[in-house]
Amino acid sequence: MTHVVHPYAHRLGIIRDWKSRWFAATPAQYRDQVMVDAAIRRFLKKRLRGHYVTSIEIERNQKMIRVLIKTSRPGFIIGRGGEGSAKLTKEIEQVVRKVVPPAGAKKPVAMPVRLDIEEVRSPESQAPVVGYMIAEGLEKRQPFRRVLKQTVEKVMANRDVEGVRIAISGRLGGAEMSRAEEIKRGRVPLQTLRADIDFAREEAYLPYGVIGIKVWIYRGEIFAEGKK
Repeated sequence: MTHVVHPYAHRLGIIRDWKSRWFAATPAQYRDQVMVDAAIRRFLKKRLRGHYVTSIEIERNQKMIRVLIKTSRPGFIIGRGGEGSAKLTKEIEQVVRKVVPPAGAKKPVAMPVRLDIEEVRSPESQAPVVGYMIAEGLEKRQPFRRVLKQTVEKVMANRDVEGVRIAISGRLGGAEMSRAEEIKRGRVPLQTLRADIDFAREEAYLPYGVIGIKVWIYRGEIFAEGKK
């Protein structure tokens, strides 16, 4: 039996960098910072659903936390005159303050948050965006096979993409018994470490239950500079 590995974690240190970048001096500080990071990610996942966010990266130094949000629709988050980003920064600071570590540990000091928003080109080649597009179609009660086929055609029309695989499972079409469906185009070499594979999980919330969505997108191979 094979062990299924997360395509992102599988390539850490080879063609991928960590999504949380910081240093902790003590085990207690490490635990507190991990809890804060997890709370920020949970909050942003819920708060920015539908804003086509592709990734959330967190960096920190001794004085502040930097949150980098990559999205294909930055105007949605920034708002008119930067109102949206200022409000979101305050909300993240409140989330950081609320995180209380286990009893006996020192409470983390409230740190200022700096929010950076980066625009992502060609959203159809980003797995989180594609996953949300499918969830959106399913939540609008469109037939799941049509949603899968249309999405795959949109993704493959992008010149960066060499292969795509989408799997959905749950009460498809409102059936009593859950089942799984999968569609694939091109090639998706999961075991090739230099293969640039983007992976995302998404959920579609329907009246009769939740449908799980997984997306793999293969965007060619990454080689070291100077090598062909």
